[in-house]
Amino acid sequence: MDFGAPVAIGGFEERVIATVDGLALYARDYPPLLPQTGLPVICLHGLTRNSRDFEVIAPRIAALGRRVIAADMRGRGQSANDPDPAHYVPAVYAQDVLKLMDELSIPKAVFIGTSMGGLITMVLATMAPDRIAASVLNDVGPKLNAAGLARIAGYVGHVVPVADWNAAAEAVRAINGSAYPERADDEAFWLAFARRTHRALDDGRVELDYDPHIALSFVDFDEEAPPTDLSPLFQALATKPVLSVRGAISDLFGEDVVAHMRELKPDMDSVNVESIGHAPMLDEPEAWDAVLDFLAKVE
Repeated sequence: MDFGAPVAIGGFEERVIATVDGLALYARDYPPLLPQTGLPVICLHGLTRNSRDFEVIAPRIAALGRRVIAADMRGRGQSANDPDPAHYVPAVYAQDVLKLMDELSIPKAVFIGTSMGGLITMVLATMAPDRIAASVLNDVGPKLNAAGLARIAGYVGHVVPVADWNAAAEAVRAINGSAYPERADDEAFWLAFARRTHRALDDGRVELDYDPHIALSFVDFDEEAPPTDLSPLFQALATKPVLSVRGAISDLFGEDVVAHMRELKPDMDSVNVESIGHAPMLDEPEAWDAVLDFLAKVE
C-alpha cells in the first residue's frame, strides 16, 4: 500500500500512514460538520474487527461537529499484516495509534474503544495520558470473564473462505447469534455484519478480513487461570471522563466489573444495553443516547 495523499470516499477520506516499524496503517477520516464543536474522536475496534464497525456511528458523530478517525489495527482490514505475529499486542497497537495521531496532527482526542479497542485505550492512558481527553469503553473493562475469553479463543484465527456473502452471513450468525438474540431472523442485519467483517477474494469467495496470526495471544489460553487484572491501567484512564457501555447479556464483561470500575471512579457514566451481548454496535438507542450525552459533556 502506498503512503500518500488522502483519498475521498463517500463521506470520509482514506488515510494511510507508516507505523514506526514501516507497516502501512489504514484509517477512515470523517471531517466534522462545521462549525467544529469539540476534539476529534478516535474509534478503535475489537480483536477480529476493523474500521467498518463504526460506519454507522462515525458519520453521526461527525455530524455533531467532531472529526472522527476510525482505524484498522495492523493485521486487520486494509492495514498491513505484521510479519512478526508477536507484535499483535495492545502495547504495539497503542504505539500505532500515537503515530497515527501525530501524522494526522491530532494532539488530543476522545476515544471510543470496543473490546480490544478499549484495552488499547487503557494502555494509551499509561503511555501518553495527555493525548486522551475522555473515553468510551464498549463492553470492556479492567477484568474480563473467562467464559467470554474461552468463546473468543474457540473461533479466533479460523479464517476459512466461504462460497459467497450469504454463506458469510450465516457464518457470523452462527458465532455471534447469541449476542444479538432479537436479530436472530434479521437477514439484512447479518449480511451487513458479514460485509463489515469479511472481504471478497478474487475467485468470488469471501473470507474473514484479518490475519489469522492475531490468534497467537490465545495459544496458551487457560480458562481455569484467573484473568489478568488491569485495574492499574483503568486507574490511569480514570483521571479523565469515562463512559462504560455494557451489553446486558455480555459473557465477557460482567456487571460486577462495572461496579468495580465505579469504586475506582465514582463519577463514571455507564449504560446497560438490553438484549445485547458482546458487543453493542453503539447505534442501539440506549447506547447512542449515552454516547450523545457523554460527548455533550466533554471537550
